Amino acid sequence: MTGSTVLDRLGTTLPVLVAPMAGGPTTPALVLAAAAAGSLGFLAAGYQQPQELADQIAAVAARTTVYGVNLFAPHPTPVDPRAYATYRDALLPLAERLGVELPEDPVDDDDRWHDKVRVVVAAAPPVVSFTFGLPDATSVAALHRAGSLLAQTVTSVDEARAAADAGLDVLVVQGSSAGGHSGTFTPERPLVDRALPALVAEVRAATSAPVLAAGGIVRAEHVSAALASGAVAVAVGTALLLAPEAGTSPANRSLLGDHERGDTALTRAFTGRPARGVRNGFMQQYDAVAPLGYPALHHLTRPIRAASAARGDPEQVNVWAGTGYREISARPTAEILADLASGA
Repeated sequence: MTGSTVLDRLGTTLPVLVAPMAGGPTTPALVLAAAAAGSLGFLAAGYQQPQELADQIAAVAARTTVYGVNLFAPHPTPVDPRAYATYRDALLPLAERLGVELPEDPVDDDDRWHDKVRVVVAAAPPVVSFTFGLPDATSVAALHRAGSLLAQTVTSVDEARAAADAGLDVLVVQGSSAGGHSGTFTPERPLVDRALPALVAEVRAATSAPVLAAGGIVRAEHVSAALASGAVAVAVGTALLLAPEAGTSPANRSLLGDHERGDTALTRAFTGRPARGVRNGFMQQYDAVAPLGYPALHHLTRPIRAASAARGDPEQVNVWAGTGYREISARPTAEILADLASGA
């Protein structure tokens, strides 16, 4: 499948797509704004209940046929029970201050994977993407029968080859500068700090699948570099966090607008999986003692993050953002996408 074929099938006129941002920033309004601008946005199924996802898909599909859905493929990282208990003990003073309870035992689930696959198969969106790991063969076959184009987030050549071998149609090559969770299949290994264009070129040389590029793209020249390296389009997330159509919380918006805050960093303190966010008090205090363990740590810290967000406290919540967050601004989605697409 050629690059132009991919964009034609998706129904887009801009080679700048809107990446899924689970946990709030992605909204139906953001996806619809992307479609109206000639782009395509992905609804983020992660952490949602199946019915909530179905409702969001219905709301979007009633107004456009140009959209996608992103699913977290089950790929748990086991947590050591003793390390979990030690980390929980470290968090207890903060939890008590916020008046929340923390789960005593690790909670490992699959984010209602099979239920969500059934929702998505029934809706048959134009494109479905996967993050964290490869979908099972049965789900791939069902979604292909439904007519969806399937995309896989990858962070290395080995992952790209595995995705292509598994029958995925498109590769979303994610660089380490991306905000939010890394899609790495091996979270226990340190992420390789590679420039996105170089990583895209490596994947293009190793596979024949079309490539979307993601990670750290906040300027038109970033788009130019990604396309020149062989990507058919790019996907952006951080660039849109302050857009009015995004569901970014007030606490996160305030911290993202504080350009004196400093650089972003990779952390596992919030979820037990590497993710990039703006440094804050929680990261500084707990990053060094947090073990690996997803989704156990996500469930462990969730009450703290929810209570802090409700108070408008950006110091105890995950403020996911890519390395270029200081360059983003509060502008309409269409305007941001048009500016980025000028680099095509």
